[in-house]
Amino acid sequence: MESFFQPPPEVVAFLFIKKFVYLELLACLALIRVIVGRGIARWPALVTLLMAAAGVFTTFAPALNLAQGPIYTSLAQFMAGGGGMSALLVPSVVFLISSITPRARWRVIDWIHILMMAALVGLWWWTS
Repeated sequence: MESFFQPPPEVVAFLFIKKFVYLELLACLALIRVIVGRGIARWPALVTLLMAAAGVFTTFAPALNLAQGPIYTSLAQFMAGGGGMSALLVPSVVFLISSITPRARWRVIDWIHILMMAALVGLWWWTS
């Protein structure tokens, strides 16, 4: 018998991906683009990497006892904005800019990113 307080599996998946998976994968993709990209394609990827790293820091800072100070406070407020989706979609849009640059290499990175974004937005829509 199911409990009244047990959430549906898609809600659990969405919350887990939103909190612990998406920014980490985006940071990895951005790091790969920074390393293998050429020319102007590296700059949006570097900005994405820094934004995703700040988001990952904000997620794990309380567990590391680093949740003090004005930097953490402002990052946590940004991460909470829009139900947490703005902190995920803003770096994704910046990374999309690197995908339309002419000197970007390894286009499979862009396809992985688009699939990640589609899955995130699809789960967001499904759970809303």
